[in-house]
Amino acid sequence: MNKMYAFIYPLIWLFMRIFHPWRVIGAENLPEGAAVLCGNHTTAGDPLYVVCALGRKRQVHVMAKEEIMRWPVVGWILKKAGIFGVKRGTADVAAVKEALRVLKSDERLLIFPEGTRVREGQTSEAHTGAAMFATRTGAPLVPVYIAPKKRLFRRTTVIFGQPYHPEFEGRKPSSNELQAIADDLMARIRALGELEK
Repeated sequence: MNKMYAFIYPLIWLFMRIFHPWRVIGAENLPEGAAVLCGNHTTAGDPLYVVCALGRKRQVHVMAKEEIMRWPVVGWILKKAGIFGVKRGTADVAAVKEALRVLKSDERLLIFPEGTRVREGQTSEAHTGAAMFATRTGAPLVPVYIAPKKRLFRRTTVIFGQPYHPEFEGRKPSSNELQAIADDLMARIRALGELEK
């Protein structure tokens, strides 16, 4: 258990419980051990909702944009807590290696396949990182839906879908296969939104 993560979790939990409470659907779907948790991304607070929905004992490594990791003090704390940055728009080899290390260490990884915040009603093409991590390590993909409408003091729903292993032919999927896996993943994430109603 990461000590810094365990230290800051109660602080995050208390803040979120007061100002941005949440409710969880599908917690029983969460597998033990390595998993690639993949969520839709509409607000900057989405990782916090997932972290709180997982609970203190289910620690997760979050792949965040590199800019956050440069913030004074905050970036240092996040790094110590197991969060790591990725340089968007480039082939960030260091971030890929860290993601693979996390999964091979039988730990959880949280990633947002769209790569940036996407407003409700808009769509964007999913990046293939999550698909690559899952096919390289054998870790299951877990679709996660975070309700896009968030209001102070009102509960936001977080839904965990069924974990699954993507299907592909051969030992190393082609770029087209990875994109197909990524597109299917986003369709599964969006479909979870129906459970909120």
